Amino acid sequence: MPDISVDDFLENTTFDELVVGESASLAHKVTQREIDLFAAATGDVNPASVDPTYAATDTSHHIVIHGMWGGSLISAVLGTDLPGPGTVHLRQELCFRSPIGIGDTVTATLKVTEKRAENFHVIFDCVCTNQHGVAVITGTAEVAAPRHKLRLRRTALPEMRVGRHDAMQALVARAASGPATPTAIVHPVDASSLRAALAAARIGLILPVLIGPAARIQALAREEALDIACLRLLDVPDAPGAAGQAVALARAGEVRLVMKGDLHTDQFMHPIVASQTGLRTEKHISHVYVLDVPDYPRLLLLTDMAVNIAPTLAEKAGIVQNAIDCAHVIGIAQPRVAILAAVETVNPRMQATVDAAALCKMADRRQITGGILDGPLAFDNAISTEAATEKGIVSEVAGRADILVVPDLDAGNMLAKQFTFLTGAEAAGVVLGASVPIILTSRADSTATKIASCALGVLMARAGAEPPPPPAPPARGGEK
Repeated sequence: MPDISVDDFLENTTFDELVVGESASLAHKVTQREIDLFAAATGDVNPASVDPTYAATDTSHHIVIHGMWGGSLISAVLGTDLPGPGTVHLRQELCFRSPIGIGDTVTATLKVTEKRAENFHVIFDCVCTNQHGVAVITGTAEVAAPRHKLRLRRTALPEMRVGRHDAMQALVARAASGPATPTAIVHPVDASSLRAALAAARIGLILPVLIGPAARIQALAREEALDIACLRLLDVPDAPGAAGQAVALARAGEVRLVMKGDLHTDQFMHPIVASQTGLRTEKHISHVYVLDVPDYPRLLLLTDMAVNIAPTLAEKAGIVQNAIDCAHVIGIAQPRVAILAAVETVNPRMQATVDAAALCKMADRRQITGGILDGPLAFDNAISTEAATEKGIVSEVAGRADILVVPDLDAGNMLAKQFTFLTGAEAAGVVLGASVPIILTSRADSTATKIASCALGVLMARAGAEPPPPPAPPARGGEK
């Protein structure tokens, strides 16, 4: 059993033991997480308290913690220290004198000023100061002090997480700040696909070109009360034909993005990867997932979890290069690339470790450029500095990865879904290496993920995808 210390217990000071002039203090540092938790618990989303952009609109505004937050710090002193367990908080009068912001350390100090024997009430003078000694809250509190001695085991607080997706929201806002990108929406015959395309259009990301059975799409729009009257609608009876038409538009330069609707991935990708008539370039085609993971300090790229099933070393080199290029576009100047495996040492019987070592050497020889590679690295050592330190791994990448490269599609798919379903990560996915970015979403993806994927595709398209390949030469006699 673990050792139990004095700090594991709360012991009160009874009314009879309290002395006028006696005091107690509690200090707490304000973080964004504190603000989020308080807003989530109270429902108070006053922009002055929870929106960092509010301050930017007027220099007279500050990010101000709720007065209730300061009051709760005072309550914590009363309930856990002085007088402690058994205290009944009766009244509190506070004056909020100065704003409290993120990064401030607030110290609540309470001093006994009066004891009332007739009803066992105690009056406290309350002062909260920041790290500069400035009084930010002053006032008084009245409690019914405990009359009997109590010594209770301190309750362990539950671990709580609050998800914020500021980085992903900034990425979407950046994409929406430019002109809308013409985008082929392939076979949008389900509500989810059609709604996502229109939502992306409303915020200025894309200009949808709907491709599929026109009557079916129009009926769906009427059923869902969606206005598609102003959009270009190409009547193509089936899903494979719609995918082929989208590729033709991309080759002709009429669209700069292609987005999957309600059709199987193999039907969608088949005309895209066709060697003569598709959208192939000299680059390898691969999928990149950009994740905004709560509690991880930066955007995290994951590749490949949707296209390459069991990539060879040469294919992995292309996958890594595509991810690095994507990282550059979203603002990561020199991404740290972790080549994942189950262990950190090269084992000839584990191909993932051999490939990882070879990829790092390829980067040394500038066969892969623009990033810092290290591997093999286990997942924990790639994203946790504590884990890397514990194992004695000295690396520019370990614990600070920007890009995670998985050994195969199974690992990537499972890891991506763990991030989104278990950690609350927001995600954006795009297929790169073709002449235009390909938005390959899943039916299980949320509208937010589809919008973010559109934003990522828009940024990649603007950054300069490969020029469209020349039209295929006409078939000679006897050829099909």
